[in-house]
Amino acid sequence: MYKPYPENFKYPEIESEVLKFWKEKNIFEKSVESRPADKSFTFYEGPPTANGKPGIHHVMARTLKDLICRYKTLQGYQVQRRAGWDTHGLPVEIEVEKQLGIKSKADIPIFGVEKYNEACRLSVFTYKDLWEKMTDRMGYWIDLESAYITCTNNYIESVWWSLKTLFDKGLIFKDYKIVPQDPKAETVLSSHELALGYRMTKDPSVYVLFKAKDADYHFLVWTTTPWTLISNVALALGPDVEYVKVLHKEIKMVLAKERLSVLGEDYEILESFKGSELEYVEYEQLMDYVQPDKKLFTH
Repeated sequence: MYKPYPENFKYPEIESEVLKFWKEKNIFEKSVESRPADKSFTFYEGPPTANGKPGIHHVMARTLKDLICRYKTLQGYQVQRRAGWDTHGLPVEIEVEKQLGIKSKADIPIFGVEKYNEACRLSVFTYKDLWEKMTDRMGYWIDLESAYITCTNNYIESVWWSLKTLFDKGLIFKDYKIVPQDPKAETVLSSHELALGYRMTKDPSVYVLFKAKDADYHFLVWTTTPWTLISNVALALGPDVEYVKVLHKEIKMVLAKERLSVLGEDYEILESFKGSELEYVEYEQLMDYVQPDKKLFTH
């Protein structure tokens, strides 16, 4: 049976009726309980940080999550959906440091570590009510009552247990990589956290000389990511680009002919060749205390 609606009906009113029906009849809970426990599909939500207001992008992401869980339910799976709250990380620290006027990591011990941690705890659920309201209003089926919270001992110890289990299986190893870092908090940033500080700025750039191995000249290199130089293992040249070897301030160097302007007028061209002629020419490691694994570059 269906209920006819007039032509000028208002969608928000219908949505409110449906949401009210779902809540009064415990439809979400019944959709879980009516499926067999031995055929499960488990879902833990990637937790939002509730000290920031929800936005339309959260609605879009949660719609996709809800879609998958409802689809698996229709396939006959018992889909437990557990919500979560992210109470760690840069978003919390940034908000608290704005409130407290903290300008650097050195200010935290002066303010008091315990007081700082407590301020963070109080901040994490600033907009929890808005998140819960949005969750209900968009019809997102998720268990908010038993949500996991990342600052609780149960959650923290479960993470340590997971890491220990992976370590015991030989699945965790120590290695090195270049990562973005917050200069104020002196901590590594995830790509998401890095995006939080996005703003238009001028790229830093440097010119660097790479000494050609067993030769008397250098490659003149320009880069806008100087922090990667420590692990640099290759230089890019255009095979059809014309390069020149020049004498500049008593140093022989190779660069693209079209880039000679960076040297001003104080240079002497000694030789000219295509980039393809420089293929497989090796250079000395810029910082010799870091040596690349040559096995990575063999075919």
